[in-house]
Amino acid sequence: MNRLHPFTAISEALGRAASGLMLPLAAVTVLSESVDAVETSWLLVLAPLGVLSGLAYGVAHYYRFGYELTDETFDVTSGVFSRQAREIPYRRIQNVDVRQGMVQRLLGLAVVELETAGGGDTEATLEYVSKAEADRIQREVRRLTAEVDADGDRSAPSPEAEPTADADASTAADASTAADAPTDAADSGRSRPARTLLFELELRELVLYAATALRPGTAILPVFLLAFVSDEGGLLPGFVLELSAALLIGSIVVPWALATALLSAAMTVTQYYGFRLGREGNDFVYERGLVERHSGSIPVEKVQSVTITDNPLQRLLGYAGLWVETAGYGPGDSSASESTVPFAAESRVYGFAERITGLERPQFTSLPTLARRRYLARYAILAAVLVAAAYGVAQVSGLERWYLAAVAFAAAPPAAHLKWTNMGYAVCEDHLVVRRGFWKRRTTVIPYYRIQTLTTRRSLFQRRLGLASVVVDTASSATFSWSAPTIENVALEDARAVHDTGRDRLQTALHERDRDDERSGAFADRQ
Repeated sequence: MNRLHPFTAISEALGRAASGLMLPLAAVTVLSESVDAVETSWLLVLAPLGVLSGLAYGVAHYYRFGYELTDETFDVTSGVFSRQAREIPYRRIQNVDVRQGMVQRLLGLAVVELETAGGGDTEATLEYVSKAEADRIQREVRRLTAEVDADGDRSAPSPEAEPTADADASTAADASTAADAPTDAADSGRSRPARTLLFELELRELVLYAATALRPGTAILPVFLLAFVSDEGGLLPGFVLELSAALLIGSIVVPWALATALLSAAMTVTQYYGFRLGREGNDFVYERGLVERHSGSIPVEKVQSVTITDNPLQRLLGYAGLWVETAGYGPGDSSASESTVPFAAESRVYGFAERITGLERPQFTSLPTLARRRYLARYAILAAVLVAAAYGVAQVSGLERWYLAAVAFAAAPPAAHLKWTNMGYAVCEDHLVVRRGFWKRRTTVIPYYRIQTLTTRRSLFQRRLGLASVVVDTASSATFSWSAPTIENVALEDARAVHDTGRDRLQTALHERDRDDERSGAFADRQ
């Protein structure tokens, strides 16, 4: 078993010592106020005892944690009082990600995270190892995963598993540069496929991406800033509410929008600075990040679907982004999606999508006009709720012109039309393509053989209008921020046709893949 970097022991001990100090400090402080027998002088004994216990536990946790790469599994043991041993089969590993914060980059350390299919959390985390060791683990797991996928059964070692003299020399060189220098049997330092650079985010593209990427979450912080500068404890200064509508917009909305845009741009630059995508064997490999540097791999064979994203600004400039979904979690954003090309010319993005899925630009089928009527009714209801909310606020504040919120009704028809025109689907020979959304439009390409389930559903209102929706589930369709691809509000007959076609082509694709596997197996037996 290999141990983590010795810095981990220092980090663990200090963290546990801080917890060991805070626990008696909080307990004695609270209890001394309500229990006469408890005195604050107990801290003179309990605080040092808590610190020493934390230090000892942190060091013990470091020495009790171990990991090892075997031929078939990635093994992790941990636990001071209760021992845990995990064997993670390479077949289940989807991604191996390496990240470095600012401090870790200065110290030459990194954190390794292993993501598996079907897991909501990271399967194993190595915090911390040297950067050289992190790269070695990432490389070896990718290689062993590819071998398992190719062989199907690793009971008999392949000829490639035998290390060569040159490989041994390479291993020795790597070990001499690694701070913690582990020596796994699986790490034979075999020659690995060369990395081909596929995409690099240029500075001009990064600036454009930062200027056009809209992050709704960043709109919250400026609200707190406005509350901070308010007087008399109110959300906004009282005189602001007395201003005319034009001055109100100038004094509140414009600064809020500027602050939101600057925060959104700063987050985009921080996340995608230095983005590079390459191809190494059967994996896409990427690295990105300004303050915290991420690097990871995306196994091509485990891609469930690809999604092309854009917003109105990006469409106006002719740019888009490409995301891929695997069955495991993607790094950084805690979702099952990872950006493969964050921002590039639309033609280039479609070129990448074609390279990954084999899909050419599809001809989309539009939704029936009844769908647009549904969206209009939905947005009209939202406008009514907004007006009601403004009226409610007016009853408890100095807001007088609450009725100006009724302008939302005027926005409902164009919003319904824009949403309707940007929705669509395409039933292709090998793929099902779903397009949805206007502000954040997503075009998802799903190979038939990746479909897990097809569900046709109808709400009460859809039944009255003769409409239906078709939900396409893959192994990682639904996450917190990415819902399952859904063809919404199509005519019932069309929904049934899509459902039947998708089901038939799924069966055909699975039979073809089985035949290909049998041919490959028969060919391998003859070798």
